[in-house]
Amino acid sequence: MKKTILLFILVGFNLFCYSQNRKYEFRGAWVSTVANIDWPSSSGLSSDLQKMEIETQLNLLKEIGCNAIILQVRPTSDAIYPSELEPWSRYLMGKQGLAPTPYYDPLAYWIEQTHKRGMELHAWFNPYRIQQNIKDTLAQSHIINKHPDWGWVYGTRRYFEPGNPDVWKFISQVVVDVVKRYDIDAVHFDDYFYPYAIADQPFPDSQAFEKFGGACFPNQLDDWRRHNVDTIIQILSSEIKETKPWVKFGISPFGVWRNRAEDSIGSETKAGTTNYDALYADIIKWQRNGWIDYTLPQLYWHEGHPAANFSTLAYWWSDFSYGRSMYLGLAPYRIDKKSDEKMWKKPKYFYKQLELLRSVEGIDGFCFFSSAQFKRKELSGLHKKLKNNLCKTPAIVPPMPWIDKVAPLPPTNLNSNDQSIAWDAPYANSEMDKARFYAVYYYPKKSSYLLKDKNFLISITGENKMMFDKKVPAGVYRISSLDRLNNESQLSQPLIIND
Repeated sequence: MKKTILLFILVGFNLFCYSQNRKYEFRGAWVSTVANIDWPSSSGLSSDLQKMEIETQLNLLKEIGCNAIILQVRPTSDAIYPSELEPWSRYLMGKQGLAPTPYYDPLAYWIEQTHKRGMELHAWFNPYRIQQNIKDTLAQSHIINKHPDWGWVYGTRRYFEPGNPDVWKFISQVVVDVVKRYDIDAVHFDDYFYPYAIADQPFPDSQAFEKFGGACFPNQLDDWRRHNVDTIIQILSSEIKETKPWVKFGISPFGVWRNRAEDSIGSETKAGTTNYDALYADIIKWQRNGWIDYTLPQLYWHEGHPAANFSTLAYWWSDFSYGRSMYLGLAPYRIDKKSDEKMWKKPKYFYKQLELLRSVEGIDGFCFFSSAQFKRKELSGLHKKLKNNLCKTPAIVPPMPWIDKVAPLPPTNLNSNDQSIAWDAPYANSEMDKARFYAVYYYPKKSSYLLKDKNFLISITGENKMMFDKKVPAGVYRISSLDRLNNESQLSQPLIIND
C-alpha cells in the first residue's frame, strides 16, 4: 500500500512538472554580434569555424527548448550579410568592410540552420548606432562618410540623428532590403533608440530640432524626440507588411515604460531610466495602435528589487498587450555565485521567474540574454533544468491571428524506414499558406491518436523527415503542418509502426 501511494505521488508530481510546459510559448535567445558577445566568438575566424559555432549554438539552444533566436544582423550600421547599403561588420573579420574568408553569407547560413531545426529567426537591427567607439575605423563606403550631417557624437559613440527624414528613409531601406532578400520570420529592435543619458551631457540635437521640428513642436523637445521614434516605427510597420505580410515586427524595450510617480498608469517602480522619459520610446502607444506584433520587455531584475521588482513588472506589462503578443526578457547572464545580490547567486531564483511568468495571463513566452551564457559551466544546472523539466516538451511559437489565422493543409504520404519517418509537404494556395515547420506527434499503441495534445508532441522540425538514433519506436505517428504564422493544420493520416 505504501509503495502504491508513493508511486501515485511520484507520478502525480511528474505529471505536474510536465504540465507546466506549454504547447504554445515563445522560447527565444538573443544572439549578439556586437563586440563578439555571442557570435562569432572572436573576429577573424575562418568561415568554417564561424559555421561550426553557428551549429553548436543552435544545437545547444534547441536542446534547452528554444524555438526562436533573435540574431543581431546590424550591430553598428554595418551588416553580417552582403549589402549594397552598408559595409560588412567589423565583428566578422576584424575590419569593417571585409567579407568572410572563404566567402559565404552568414545570415543565409543562420536562417538555413535555424529553420532546419524548426526554429524561427528574428533579424535584430540597431537603428541608430553608427560607432560603438568613435575610435573605430569606418569603411570608406559607410553612409555617414557621404552624409556626415546625418549623425552626431555623444560620449564615445556616434549615432544617426533620429529626427532627420533622410535617416528614416535610409533605415527603412536597410530593413526592407533584408526582408525582401531573406526568409526571416521577424524584424526586431531592442531598447537602443535615443542613447542612454550621460550625466550633464545633453544630446547634441538642438540644430536638428530647429531644422526639422521647431515649427511643429515649439518648445517641446521631448515630444519631438518621441515623434521621431514613433515615425520610424510607423514607417517600418507599414513597409514590412507591404513587402511580406507574414514577417512580424517586434520590439524589446527597457523593462520600465514609466514610473507611477510620473504617470498614473505607470508601474509601481522607481527606475532612474524609463522608455518614455529617457529613451523617447512610447512602446505602449505602438502596441496599442497595432504598429508592432510583439513586445519583449527586458526584465533583468530579481524578485524583491527595490526599484524594479520582477513580478510587479511582469503583471504590469501583461495589462498592456492590447491583444498582441507579450513576452518577457530574462537575464541568465546575471546568475553568478560571486554576485553581491543574493537573488542572483543561485539559478533556483531564476527558475522561479520562469515559473511565475507562466502563471501570468497575457504573457506568451520569454527570451534569454544571451545565447552564449549557456556555455558557462556555472549554468550547467540551468541547462539540465530547462532540458529535463521546464522546457521538456517542444513548444510552438504562438500564432498571430491579426496577421493570418487560416491553417495550412496537413502533410501527406507518411512513410518510414528503419531509422526515420518522412512525409510530403501539402499543397498551398499562397506563400502565406505554405507549410514552414512540422509538428511530430507520437502515440504509444494503446493511446488515443486523435489528439493534438502537447504531451504527445515530440518534435518540431523544418525538414520533411525525422531521424531517430536507433530503430523507429513502435507506435502511431501523425504529423501536422505549421504555416509561417504557426497556424496548425489538422493531423495527417496515421503512420503505424509495429514491433
